[in-house]
Amino acid sequence: MSATSRKDADDGILTYKGHPLMRHDNIIYYGSMSDRYIIMMQILETKMVKDLEVATRVSVQLQQTSPSVRPKDRIVKKTEKDGLYTALDIAVVWLNRALSAK
Repeated sequence: MSATSRKDADDGILTYKGHPLMRHDNIIYYGSMSDRYIIMMQILETKMVKDLEVATRVSVQLQQTSPSVRPKDRIVKKTEKDGLYTALDIAVVWLNRALSAK
């Protein structure tokens, strides 16, 4: 694995640029629920490239993790990106800025 992504041997969680990265079906969560913000990426469209399914359209949302906030109001920012890598790029920037702001 690259220097920016690794799998912790202790707990089996994949991290990317210092934040946990978890997947459930077509939704990828980036960040920790113990932090104030988390990124949710939803794969909206895919296409087959040879024998591999590749994301072609991904929704990205910066969300608050506070349970006291209504689910509808948790979304701080949202966008759609073409491809998982561009979605992950914006996710890293949004999450780092949100977590560093006080």
